[in-house]
Amino acid sequence: MEVFDCAIIGGGPAGLEAALTLGRARRTIALFDDGRNRNRVTQESHGFITRDGIKPAEFKTIALEELRKYPSIHFYQKTVTRVAKPSNDAFFKLTTSIGEEHLAERIILAAGIQEEFAQIPEIRTYYGKSLFSCPYCDGWELRDQPLLVIAEKEEAAHHMGKLLYNWSEDLVVATNGREMSKSLKNDLERKGIIVKTEPIKSLDGTNGNLEKVMFASGVEIHRKGGFIAPSFYRPNLFAEHLDCDIHENGRIITDELGRASQRNIYAAGEGVQLAPSSLMISAAEGNKAAGAVNMDITDERF
Repeated sequence: MEVFDCAIIGGGPAGLEAALTLGRARRTIALFDDGRNRNRVTQESHGFITRDGIKPAEFKTIALEELRKYPSIHFYQKTVTRVAKPSNDAFFKLTTSIGEEHLAERIILAAGIQEEFAQIPEIRTYYGKSLFSCPYCDGWELRDQPLLVIAEKEEAAHHMGKLLYNWSEDLVVATNGREMSKSLKNDLERKGIIVKTEPIKSLDGTNGNLEKVMFASGVEIHRKGGFIAPSFYRPNLFAEHLDCDIHENGRIITDELGRASQRNIYAAGEGVQLAPSSLMISAAEGNKAAGAVNMDITDERF
């Protein structure tokens, strides 16, 4: 069985960039991706210079085409379900959902994160079409429109309300039944932002395009789109199962180059911070982790 220099779990911008960097360094790479990237519902990605407005699927297609130029990079469109390291500290064994096994000296965890939304009927119908999570990514397209902000944690509601006021002053901040402190509520309302703490009954619109939000009291407010502050989780527990140090807030503890606490394990992208990130930042983290992998291999083998 071939032993790869490094296996990369996750084919988002962090994993793709890490694969490119290591392929160009003539390392043998196994890149695994199951197509469940968080941005798969996104119509356009913004903020990545030379690629502003690109569809995530097109971004990945271009990236994979570039990787094919490097014969030492092997792409597997498969789900890794288990990562184990033998007691003799030799190689990592990666097992896929169909039982295939692969060996690697090092691994980069770049599988990203997934969202958990408020309990609002059909909220995913609108997510990625007229409701988004990042103002920097989609705020420009919704500028000066009547917008809705859904955030159940008062800190997030206050933060998003303040932030979005830069793109539109016609805002309704909805906490879906959670209370907000008087001081934070007043801070938003003094700028003309409407704060609704009652539960959201439903969202209404056509083909994923939001038109109005209906509250439990029967109040209806017309909106053209908006933003959600979801909670996030890693779709796997590889870092925990491999005994990597995890911060109390869920973040994978790494050094400045992405080295985890366990030898030969690296992490990059949104999964490290357990928080959303831009394409550019995730790609940069993948580049740094790949550089650390290559330097560690070089030092060990020289």
